[in-house]
Amino acid sequence: MNKDPRHWRSRGFLPHFDDEGFTQFITFRLADSMPQSVLEKWREELAQDDITDADLRRRIERYLDQNFGEGHLRVERIAAMVQETLLKWDGERYRLIAWVIMPNHAHILLRPINGTVVSEIMHSIKSFTAHEANRILERKGQFWAKEYFDRYIRDLRHFASTIAYIENNPVKARLCRSAEEWPYGSACFRKAN
Repeated sequence: MNKDPRHWRSRGFLPHFDDEGFTQFITFRLADSMPQSVLEKWREELAQDDITDADLRRRIERYLDQNFGEGHLRVERIAAMVQETLLKWDGERYRLIAWVIMPNHAHILLRPINGTVVSEIMHSIKSFTAHEANRILERKGQFWAKEYFDRYIRDLRHFASTIAYIENNPVKARLCRSAEEWPYGSACFRKAN
């Protein structure tokens, strides 16, 4: 693990590892997908050592897979726009390895390139897509939650299991029977090409 403090950042509660060349698993969610009170309770438990960081991530994933909130990413036009935005910068700012857009959150696996760091990538993706989604929905206000969750990939086994997790997320959430059926993910994209 890279302990060089120059690559660790904190934006709010979560620490983030930003360094070019490290593959990152990132989850970002809609602002209304999880009540802040639920997150605060779980964070307190984490601070008291009642749960681990891994436990916290699992709880959040289970909660998100229940598709709470308005689920604006269910709107075909919005999900397609988010997917197109992810694909637009592939090869310029990052190498996009896997992704899935769920009704209230998204997962991406990418490797920053050309001097770009995860914080810049996420700011760009979330800023553009929030503006466009609000325009499509004819609404104003916060679209994405401020924070995102990232985890750098440690080894090949972690890499493979992360791709499987991302691509099978719609199946696990009972949105489709096979990963290739979900139109807003890398499994379907690969099948089509």
